[in-house]
Amino acid sequence: MAAAAWTLLLSALLSALLSAQLAAASTEAHTRHTDGPMLKLLALTKQVTSSAPDPNGEPDDTFQVSVGHLFLLKCLFVDTHASVTWSRGGGLGPSLPPGVEVRDGLLWFLPVQMSHAGAYTCEKRDQTGSLAVTFGVSVSGGKCPDPPEKKSAAVGVTELLSCKQKEILELNHTRNIRWVKDCQLMEPPGERTSVSESGFLRLSGTSKEDSGKYTCLVDVSVDGRMYTAARSIWLAVDKDISTTLIVEPQVVYPQQEVVVVEEGTRAELHCYAYIGFSDDDETLMYWTVNETHTDEHQELAVSLNVSFKRGRVYGRSTLSISKVLRQFLNVPISCCVSNSAGFNVGVVWLQEADHSALYTTVALYLSASLAVLLLCTVFLLFRVEVVLAHRKLLRRFSKRAPDGKRYDAYVSFLPPGAPRSAETASLALQVLPEELEKQHGYSLYIRGRDDCPGEAIHDVIADTLSKCRRLIIILSPVVNSSSSEPLGDDQNQLCYEQKVGLYDALTQNDLRVILVEIGGPVDYSVLPESLRYIRRKQGALKWKKSSLRTNKFTNLQSNRNFWKNLRYHMPPVPVGRLQTVV
Repeated sequence: MAAAAWTLLLSALLSALLSAQLAAASTEAHTRHTDGPMLKLLALTKQVTSSAPDPNGEPDDTFQVSVGHLFLLKCLFVDTHASVTWSRGGGLGPSLPPGVEVRDGLLWFLPVQMSHAGAYTCEKRDQTGSLAVTFGVSVSGGKCPDPPEKKSAAVGVTELLSCKQKEILELNHTRNIRWVKDCQLMEPPGERTSVSESGFLRLSGTSKEDSGKYTCLVDVSVDGRMYTAARSIWLAVDKDISTTLIVEPQVVYPQQEVVVVEEGTRAELHCYAYIGFSDDDETLMYWTVNETHTDEHQELAVSLNVSFKRGRVYGRSTLSISKVLRQFLNVPISCCVSNSAGFNVGVVWLQEADHSALYTTVALYLSASLAVLLLCTVFLLFRVEVVLAHRKLLRRFSKRAPDGKRYDAYVSFLPPGAPRSAETASLALQVLPEELEKQHGYSLYIRGRDDCPGEAIHDVIADTLSKCRRLIIILSPVVNSSSSEPLGDDQNQLCYEQKVGLYDALTQNDLRVILVEIGGPVDYSVLPESLRYIRRKQGALKWKKSSLRTNKFTNLQSNRNFWKNLRYHMPPVPVGRLQTVV
């Protein structure tokens, strides 16, 4: 007896506690506008320590159904890793009446019969333990079930009624959604009433005549047979909008916004809406994706916060997308706000990131880099031809400013009469003047041709070099003679020319030196350090010795590169002098 008394006392305390929690949770769930049955989502679970729940416990939630309709009952807090068992009246075994069966963890009533009324318990078992929830099923004989929910609305506003049959709507079967009022067909959809694909009934400009019992009927095909699922809600239109402080909500953000995302990544969408002057229970703020509720997508989660600013209430809702699917792209994702005063929606579109601009930029960058690289390569390979062509083009549009110079080049070589100097003298006295002076208009000073007998040689050399723009030094193996041999006058003059010219070139940067090798390789180790420096810095032009034994045409052809490189190192020719030569 004492144990029974304690049991009754404990049951009373638990019932009071559950009633208080159910009342608090019901308000929160109503403001968040979930799509499943309101009390069902708020049903409380209790931890069990034995294999069976308390058979004397009251149901945590009771559902109103009617005979002949399809009804699905879902256990709460169930995931894919949990094991679910159903029983009737808290029995120890899975004893279910005929016409009631378990499919994929759901309790199916195919269809509801009067004998199905009673309590049903689902028990979930996983690694964390076991949880049990008891549901009550109340069966009526009418066509439309009794309404488990009552909703109030003001006169003249737009009201939104939810079908709240989530499990039925989630079935991948052919379905048809229709609404009836007081179990009578409603007027066809038009300006006043409309039904969305997700089952919402919209009533525009409500009046007191709109009060009554509304039932959402969903026709669905199961196992080749048509069934109808039903749920009712009572709407009471008994308020005058002029006497209430409820104002029409307004979505501040988004307004036809476009968010660029990557498919398969995580994303968050934010909605900011003006609710009114108070946080009332009548205001609903929710999201839809292409007119389907977010509860139909496991990748979506919604959170809601309310803030107060200058006496006004604002709602901030966040739609978290754990993984952006292809079906979320380029479809309207709507943030909906509704209360008894009106309905407002803001739309955002998810758009896949367009990498074409990046690809175009990279392609242009690579093309520009390749073009620059190609131009640099062409310039390096054809540098001489480019410079000569530029000079030729520049001569037509500009004139060279006077620089006080009289000759374009001073030709320094070992004059005739010296040992092994015939080829050198032929190049200096015949070939160079024929090509540079007669063909291209250059002015050359060639010692042995342009100097006068009896002049002070050293003074003439120094003065003439100061009037020249280039110094052409022709070197041949003849200069590689042993240092023990005495130098002749011509060799002394050659050494003096080179010393003066190289001094001006290296110290005053006023005279550029052009080295020309003839007759074979030259041993620079026996030459002055200044000549070796010039050789290392800019190299030397090579005149083929064999070309001197051929005719003039063959000579010029075989040394074509020699002439181009020599002209490249020579200064530009004034246009007037070139026209005179031509």
